Amino acid sequence: MNRPIYMDNAATTRTDPRVVEAMLPYFTEIYGNPGSRNHAYGWESEGAVDKAREQAASLIGAGPKEIVWTSGATESNNLAIKGTAQMYAKAPAGSTGRGHIISCIIEHKAVLDPCKRLEREGFDVTWLQPGPDGIITAEMVREAMRDDTILVTIMWANNEIGTINEIPEIGAVCREKGVVFHTDATQWVGKMPTDVQADNVDLLSWSGHKIYGPKGVGALYVRRRRPRVRLQAQMDGGGHERGMRSGTLNVPGIVGFGAACELCDREMEAERDRLLALRRKLEVELSARMDVVEVNGHAERRLPNLTNISFGFVEGESLMMGIKDIACSSGSACTSASLEPSYVLKGLGLGDELAHSSLRLSLGRFSTEEEVDQAIEGITTAVLHLRKLSPLYDLHNEGIDITTIEWQSH
Repeated sequence: MNRPIYMDNAATTRTDPRVVEAMLPYFTEIYGNPGSRNHAYGWESEGAVDKAREQAASLIGAGPKEIVWTSGATESNNLAIKGTAQMYAKAPAGSTGRGHIISCIIEHKAVLDPCKRLEREGFDVTWLQPGPDGIITAEMVREAMRDDTILVTIMWANNEIGTINEIPEIGAVCREKGVVFHTDATQWVGKMPTDVQADNVDLLSWSGHKIYGPKGVGALYVRRRRPRVRLQAQMDGGGHERGMRSGTLNVPGIVGFGAACELCDREMEAERDRLLALRRKLEVELSARMDVVEVNGHAERRLPNLTNISFGFVEGESLMMGIKDIACSSGSACTSASLEPSYVLKGLGLGDELAHSSLRLSLGRFSTEEEVDQAIEGITTAVLHLRKLSPLYDLHNEGIDITTIEWQSH
């Protein structure tokens, strides 16, 4: 059975065989609990965890002691956002004025939902709205700042459209105002250079399975100096991870996470250039072969491996059915079970029709030019076939602006 071409790397990546190889001994040979400090089995595992901490820290310009292990970026985001809010809250629960948080309407659900929970608990949240280019700027954050602002949480790169926010500049505004700055960097880290010191980041979340590592393991960078950031733990137990995240560590997963970080660090530049060329080929070829094709988000400030393209006069579900030999997404993998238009695309001002008829195509380490060529052919064939069935496209070809038509119901 021929498997579809995989173009959904923003949802998850294939675990690199080199990562799997690094993990294997920690299932059956080196299997001690790193918390067991009184025998060799524990010491071996603890040493492996410490090495992975160094590998992860090196990728983002942090210190090893600033890395907190989690189960993934969702947990990292929850710990960062809730942990900061609860630690720096201005007043006890139940009273007014617990503190002010700044976020954005097109963040991942793993940021939106913790912020909404904090709203219900008495915190004020300002929801920034990007323009049609999908970018959150430092000036937007500065204008939203208040005297009681305690946290800004803005993603580095958007998971649906790949747009890149002004993270170093936003971090500088937060540093100037004495406000903790968190970024969900799940789509950014490992693909683009990261330096939490130069980029003015206090808290940073990322996940193993987006960087060719295993699922179920992630990390949170927590700044220790200038300024030191303190968090209230969200999981209580044995006081693991300096009291910030209790629970026996997933040693094989952490080893895989570290190995994945090291590979990204080493191969990032060449991989970035190759994927950018493939992404541009997708966009240029599809736009050249068909009309009413729109690449969503800023023209340049986007990740090298991810594109989101809308095809006018095509019904979204029919398009997905027509390209079954291409594994891609019509929105975020975390919300694709819903038939609602993507809230990210709606947040950019796209209408329901275009939002429904959009594809997120995300390339990765194992993507090939041949696969890109096949995808271009498959998408073009499907779109042109569906447009033949569309009376609205016929009107468009006749030069009629369908937005001016007054439809009558019977």
